Amino acid sequence: MNMRNNTSLKKWLPMLLVAVAFLILLLAVSQFLSDRSENENYILLQRAVQRAAVECYALEGFYPTSLTYLEDHYGIAIEESAFFVDYQYVAANLMPDITILPRH
Repeated sequence: MNMRNNTSLKKWLPMLLVAVAFLILLLAVSQFLSDRSENENYILLQRAVQRAAVECYALEGFYPTSLTYLEDHYGIAIEESAFFVDYQYVAANLMPDITILPRH
């Protein structure tokens, strides 16, 4: 009986190892795609906030005093659970200091 269990194990072990390797590969690819998506969202948000601030300056003659102004008047939407945005107003004629950090 012991010999039979041993033979059965030898038969299924390669398939089990392949399945485990495939699962590990699938998880690694999933993590890579998730990280890539987060990075793209970060870049898009950074460009959108800067573009909205410059658009405000071009149309209204001043840089907005707060991020809320950009959200209310220029359609900026920030996913606060994913990103921290520090918007430091400098002066009406100077580009604000905008820092965006991903939250993990």
